[in-house]
Amino acid sequence: LSSLSQSGGGSVQSGGSLRLTCASSGAILREYCMGWFRHAPGSDRETVGTVDSNGLVKYADSVKGRFTISQDSAKNTLYLQMSDLRPEDTATYYCAVDTTTDTCFSRWYHRAISRGTWGQGTQVTVSA
Repeated sequence: LSSLSQSGGGSVQSGGSLRLTCASSGAILREYCMGWFRHAPGSDRETVGTVDSNGLVKYADSVKGRFTISQDSAKNTLYLQMSDLRPEDTATYYCAVDTTTDTCFSRWYHRAISRGTWGQGTQVTVSA
């Protein structure tokens, strides 16, 4: 069972930037589908972005051009750099890894949650 530890997040004004960090102490992240999803009150969870074992990164349309996912394989750590933040980005952000596959599919974080391979969540609040 992989333990994912998140850090970063906080409160910023619209247009600001934040970086989230997700460190794995178990699964080797680069071998699987990994990424970030978010959950805002009253809304469904949604994928922010994913990266597969080949390094292919995909983003939700709502964050393209503003958010960047990167990884440090030596540190077994995943990052989410968020720029030009908007109030609608306000949510709890989670990192997760789907250890059942090296390719990312639409239900990737559902499998991660069912296997317990997701972080504790970090709050991001963007004020207008």
